[in-house]
Amino acid sequence: MKNRISIIGCGWLGLPLAKALISEGYKIKGSTTSQNKIEDLKKASIDSYLIQLGENGISGNPSEFLAESETVIINIPPGLRKNPSKNHVAEITHLVEAIEAAQIKHVLYVSSTSVFKDEEDFPVIDGDTLPNTTSSSSKQLIEIEQMLQNNSNFNTTILRFGGLYDEERHPAEYLSGKKNVANPKAPINLIHKEDCIEIIGTILKNNHWNMVFNAAHPDHPKKSEYYTAYCKQHSLQLPEFNSESKSKGKIIDSTNLVQLLNYTFKQAL
Repeated sequence: MKNRISIIGCGWLGLPLAKALISEGYKIKGSTTSQNKIEDLKKASIDSYLIQLGENGISGNPSEFLAESETVIINIPPGLRKNPSKNHVAEITHLVEAIEAAQIKHVLYVSSTSVFKDEEDFPVIDGDTLPNTTSSSSKQLIEIEQMLQNNSNFNTTILRFGGLYDEERHPAEYLSGKKNVANPKAPINLIHKEDCIEIIGTILKNNHWNMVFNAAHPDHPKKSEYYTAYCKQHSLQLPEFNSESKSKGKIIDSTNLVQLLNYTFKQAL
């Protein structure tokens, strides 16, 4: 019998992740912030809970949600784009207190490659590169990563994803028709939702704890070339790029992940 897992955030990625893990024999507890989504979780055989993290505490029943689970997957959008003044660190601090009280053994934190700064020389970010963002929102992610890694009450693995996409939610849809799009020469760092789910499953299956992984597809075409070609292929209005300013970006090198997990990316760009 595989262990029980609590997934904080059963949305675009978390719900199909939960379904995939259930198919592998795991027992899944899942949280959502929307009462309307509770039924969707129940239909997927997920033990569902209404949980809302806040700066002053947690709404819902976190102790029941975490009870009897060995592993917690923290997979929630920080919400810092909509609310840049939000204290997301405080929200996760309250969650960590609940995780400690529940005596959770393992924590998988889904972070972002935004913890690395975009630069004009497009630096290669590998497994040894330390986060260096100057963005106030991404600095919160770094603080959360460090808080989890430094907690001796559980084992933590940090998984930093590049830009997430699937066939129904692709960044080209957002860029279509946009004018003056920045950083046309920057390399892209995308990862398909299917690969995200497979990577998480591999980490769980093989107990890869107390590790840090950067995850993006190994191909990194230029932003303008990739999105122009994608929009043409899907009959979308082409974006117009600003070529006057110097492009800034980075290359997320997932070699460390590929080697340690013996992983092959499933989806082409």
